[in-house]
Amino acid sequence: MRRSTANALLLIAGAIWGMGFVAQSTAMEHLGPLVFVAARFAIASLVLLPFAVYEARRSNQSDPVTWGVLGRFVLIGTAMFAGMALQQVGLLTTTVSNSGFLTGLYVVFTPLVAVMLFRDFPHPVVWPGAALAFVGIFMLSGGDLAQLTFGDLLTIGSAFCWAVQAVLIGRFVLSSGRPLLLAAVQFTTVCVFACIAVVILGETLSISALIGAAPELLYTGIVAGALAFTLQIVGQRYTSASQAVIFLSSEAPFAALFGVLLLGERLSSLAVTGCIAILAAMLLVELVPGWRKH
Repeated sequence: MRRSTANALLLIAGAIWGMGFVAQSTAMEHLGPLVFVAARFAIASLVLLPFAVYEARRSNQSDPVTWGVLGRFVLIGTAMFAGMALQQVGLLTTTVSNSGFLTGLYVVFTPLVAVMLFRDFPHPVVWPGAALAFVGIFMLSGGDLAQLTFGDLLTIGSAFCWAVQAVLIGRFVLSSGRPLLLAAVQFTTVCVFACIAVVILGETLSISALIGAAPELLYTGIVAGALAFTLQIVGQRYTSASQAVIFLSSEAPFAALFGVLLLGERLSSLAVTGCIAILAAMLLVELVPGWRKH
């Protein structure tokens, strides 16, 4: 797969997540945050499991999956659970705008995590690209962040966990050659940890609440979960984690676009400028490496 095609998959994933951000917030009118995470990824796991089995049957039997590979996949799922749980709980005490902006910090955290964990220095264009994308997300939030709440601090921690997840995917997915298995193990890990947290913290669960949140659960489980995260994993097989998160940051302008189209919201001139900045960042990391090669 060409790098441009991989980046297009990451862009689609960002668009799907952009539409799903509001669903994450409205679902908590019916469910607790950890119950929502557990139910969402139970759905995602069940949807993806048949595809992971099909992938295993087509794979070369001389290259079996080892316990070490599964352990690395579980580690990725653990980072994902931490990011998802912190983000979801943070939405209880912060605004959707602040959460979207602070989650975008993973664009900056990812190249730093890659250097800290693996001494993996990205292409030089990633640094200005990440900074430009972050500025664009800040503009989209209105250029103003209210006094930090506890939910905001949780969301910053979430962004760091998402950065770790992105770096680990980039590190392990290519060597394993099993992107669908990685996604299935990742989702199952998140679901298991979320179920344990629900029991420990005593969140309530009822059938009527699940029915009330069914539209949000189905969208975030099937589309924003099984589909979008799998697109992320497949896309990251052919591009670096630091470049990938810049394309994934497109979830912020897509969220604003869907707000305009579906909810009748209006974008300020500053927000439009933020969208342009994020687009410029994506073009920067897509085009400049090719120019330098030539």
